[in-house]
Amino acid sequence: MGFLLLIETAMILCCAGVSMIYKENDLQSFLYAAAITTIVGFLLLLIGRGAEKQLSRRDGYVIVTVSWIAFSLFGMLPFYLSGYIPNITDAFFETMSGFSSTGATILNNIESLPHGLLFWRSMTQWIGGLGIVFFTIAVLPIFGVAGIQIFAAEASGPTHDKVHPRIGVTAKWIWSIYAGVTGLLIILLVLGGMDIFDSICHAFATTGTGGFSTKQASIAYYNSAYIEYVISIFTFLSGINFTILLLLVNGKLKKFIHDDELKWYTTSVVVFTIFIAVCLYHTHPITLEKAFRDSLFQVISLHTSTGFATTDYMTWPPILWGSLIIVMIIGACAGSTTGGIKCIRMVILTKVSKNEFKHILHPNAVLPVRVNKQVISPSLQSTVLAFTFLYLVIIIISTLVMMGLGVGFLESLGTVVSSIGNMGPGLGLCGPAYSWSDLPDTAKWLLSFLMLLGRLELFTVLLLFTPGFWKRN
Repeated sequence: MGFLLLIETAMILCCAGVSMIYKENDLQSFLYAAAITTIVGFLLLLIGRGAEKQLSRRDGYVIVTVSWIAFSLFGMLPFYLSGYIPNITDAFFETMSGFSSTGATILNNIESLPHGLLFWRSMTQWIGGLGIVFFTIAVLPIFGVAGIQIFAAEASGPTHDKVHPRIGVTAKWIWSIYAGVTGLLIILLVLGGMDIFDSICHAFATTGTGGFSTKQASIAYYNSAYIEYVISIFTFLSGINFTILLLLVNGKLKKFIHDDELKWYTTSVVVFTIFIAVCLYHTHPITLEKAFRDSLFQVISLHTSTGFATTDYMTWPPILWGSLIIVMIIGACAGSTTGGIKCIRMVILTKVSKNEFKHILHPNAVLPVRVNKQVISPSLQSTVLAFTFLYLVIIIISTLVMMGLGVGFLESLGTVVSSIGNMGPGLGLCGPAYSWSDLPDTAKWLLSFLMLLGRLELFTVLLLFTPGFWKRN
């Protein structure tokens, strides 16, 4: 934990450098935050000196959960100390929203923030997107610590694909693709007329599928079809399993194209985009291209839990709100930076359901569930069913709690689905045209917890609340 906090210190100092370049008044808050984080980091290193370096599976789950909370607690310091977000609840909410790559905000005038804090908001999403803990897998072996337990706890999805026998090598390859995609997007955005600072921040938010923008109006501010299409394409790419993207990089095109999860993801995006575009064209006085572009951008943005906006979809017909809620719940691919249930689980659930109909007709038949020609074990099927059940139950209970706190039904449902799915915008008065600043403080803490739950795939966090987890054997 001490080592992780020192990494966060380095990130904070990068943002201090941005403050120095622009000569703005948030430099002191970054330096204070870096000093506090460094002191605590070194103290933890001293306490842990000489300790057992072999990690158990339980250790991995604790490290991942605690590191996300610690990163958010220390990461909120620049916002709080600078006075731009003077409320601790709001500062923690904004930071957790960043590190969990959710993108929900309590800010009502984003442009008023200095460049250093805007850069910090975007950087939290870029680092949190693929996982700061996953990143350190490539570094922890230096200390004699194995990374597989952390990878198992942090990696998203029911299966954790390793493209190399050594998990550290896998981490480095995936981070190389992640950084490469980010760099290419920065260049393309600059070519589209966006300045270099905004290009970097939006590239961070796109590849991290977070959705924090440097503008209150989000991507709609630029009013550029080129920028919207470029971000749509790169957001779609960021929603693909990074181990599958590695296949494409390594020239294994056939295996890439025939991946079952990728087929589901692509088909879902196409179907919802066409449906919403047709509805918009017939209900709004806009061109067919504009209807297609708005639909494509919003579907991909919410499918991948990015949350950028080019239009206020609350002005669309209510049936399209329902369509977008479905998109938000499904999510994109496992092994990506996205949230939601994930397409691979939808593939498995669909095939399990299909098999049940066959079982009714042929009770003695052996009908294995196959994904990418590999048989999915009954235990993995049970895990997927349990995850989906828990996901939906948590949404129902949390929505009721939010309503009990005085929040309207539409806003409660929207913020809960958005938070646990790490989406960003919600519905109603918490939609893409509004911030979440008016929510009660208790609601913000609940939603922050849901962001953590969704980012770490429920079980990683909920395990810590089970008595059996803390027993010695």
